[in-house]
Amino acid sequence: MSWWNRKRASQLAAAWLASRKPRGATVERLQLDDVSPELDVYLGQAAYLQLSLYETMGRAGAGAPTLSGRLVTGVLATTALDRHRAIVAEIQRSGHEPADLMAPYREPIDRFLERTSGADWYESMLTGYVTAGILNDLFANLLRSLPADVQQRLRSVFDAREEPAVVEELTARIDEDPLVASRLAMWGRRLVGDTLLVARSALASHAREDQERLEPVWTELIAAHTRRMDALGLTA
Repeated sequence: MSWWNRKRASQLAAAWLASRKPRGATVERLQLDDVSPELDVYLGQAAYLQLSLYETMGRAGAGAPTLSGRLVTGVLATTALDRHRAIVAEIQRSGHEPADLMAPYREPIDRFLERTSGADWYESMLTGYVTAGILNDLFANLLRSLPADVQQRLRSVFDAREEPAVVEELTARIDEDPLVASRLAMWGRRLVGDTLLVARSALASHAREDQERLEPVWTELIAAHTRRMDALGLTA
């Protein structure tokens, strides 16, 4: 897939940022039926993303500068695993084999996580916070267009239960070393472009090149991303 490259990530990031509306402006309500993928595509990609985030955060914990940091990294990992298990249960309920539905997304998601793994624990933690936040928001939004019974079973899967602990720990580390803040702000901006590629691939194929149709998607996601960065005292 040729769009998995850094130039394309930068182009998508620019398009997303250009779609941001002034505070107080009216934003068109997300028309989910226009962009939502088929159920098996949704479940397969969401399941593999959560499994991969679990593995990535599990490895990152060893580099934590404090015991509390290691514990919070574990919170990110176990939360991703819980989400993965819930989605896998839904795949099995639908009569599909989880590995079969996840297989098409293994290579691109592995490349994505390799590019965004971070040079140290600080960057890895921000990766878990930013990428999981954006993608969980997206899958929570897309969930609203799925069958009612699936919505009911997965309604709490993509919540933000881990974020307060991450914010508390990262903020404490940033306060100790102000230089970390500028580095993480830059890292956060880089993450947006790569994460957008994954977000884009999760949408219906016919909608991926229609910027007008996607603008409400990007606008809704970037608003939540900005709030997350604000919580850390970082510029989005």
